[in-house]
Amino acid sequence: MGGHASRDDEATGAHGAETPGGGVLAGAAAAPTGTGVPTMFDVARRAGVSHQTVSRVLNDLSGVAASTRLRVEQAIAELDYTPSPAARAMAKRRSGVIGLIQAGRPDYGPSNAALGFNEAAREAGYTVSQASMRSLHADVLRQAVHRLALQRVEAIVLISGEREGVAVLGGIDAGVPLVVVASEPAPSLHRVSMDQYEGARLATGHLIELGHREIRHLAGPAESMDAAERRRGWGDVMREHGLRAPEPIEGDWLAASGYAAGLRLADDREATAVFSSNDQMSLGLLHAYRELGVRVPDDVSVIGFDDVPEAAHFAPPLTTVRQDFDALGRDVVATLLEVLRGEADAVDRTARVPELVVRASTAPPARR
Repeated sequence: MGGHASRDDEATGAHGAETPGGGVLAGAAAAPTGTGVPTMFDVARRAGVSHQTVSRVLNDLSGVAASTRLRVEQAIAELDYTPSPAARAMAKRRSGVIGLIQAGRPDYGPSNAALGFNEAAREAGYTVSQASMRSLHADVLRQAVHRLALQRVEAIVLISGEREGVAVLGGIDAGVPLVVVASEPAPSLHRVSMDQYEGARLATGHLIELGHREIRHLAGPAESMDAAERRRGWGDVMREHGLRAPEPIEGDWLAASGYAAGLRLADDREATAVFSSNDQMSLGLLHAYRELGVRVPDDVSVIGFDDVPEAAHFAPPLTTVRQDFDALGRDVVATLLEVLRGEADAVDRTARVPELVVRASTAPPARR
């Protein structure tokens, strides 16, 4: 995981060099890429460390082992690397500003995590410069990072559930610490997340404890890291109990896709429960079931994920998995402050587990 540079770099340096995506090339001694002008990533590959560690050496920060520092300095000399003056100035001068990028729809979870982040940043004495984009395109994300860098931000945070954003950010030489909210590993980046996998295990386990054996999954979109982790948690628990885990129906987080899934699932006479990957799709699912005369929870139990404020007022009130998005945003700031203080090992903040909230939409199964 990103954020533990010195310990990981010592281990990596003994065997080979890291790729920008976090892999290791055995015995690599990379030449400069692209136009021949060496970059921080070329230095990182040559030294067998992460680009975050190269940045720490360039800015004379603590937390880098002496042997690692020496390898980086040798790589800089061998490649004749000259860091960007703007990036060096940015790292040396405190601006009191943190950059925040939100990519994707303004859904409940990311929006509330951003609110928690903004409040915690202000309490810590920082101003937040924010950039938002409805859809994630690599070029647009790079431009956003560039614009924030010109504002001399001390660090940049990305809140986006899509893998592409994490991959793009991991390949940018921004000259400042980069932090992502990501439920999957993000090599070379500092990472914060809620444990989506364990949350899905809680939801599925609750249905199994009630006696359900035919449990369907309404999944989120394929490009979403959170959706993938929730799908993995559901499938693992099903298999651990010797139960069949049929191919999920994929939605897009919106209630309309839940409604469409409900029209299909209403014909599944074996299913006694559905685990929906978020509450909005659960709302559409309940709508479809009600229209078709399928009673919840008498005929089919439904459980969601997130616990949006309206979930307690669905018909019936929705059993769901509650995520503390405010705490997630504050976790990002706590990690960021540790990184900016130059602490070698930022606390691992990827294990916060959501909470099961039981309401009226789940009950023991009855034959349909």
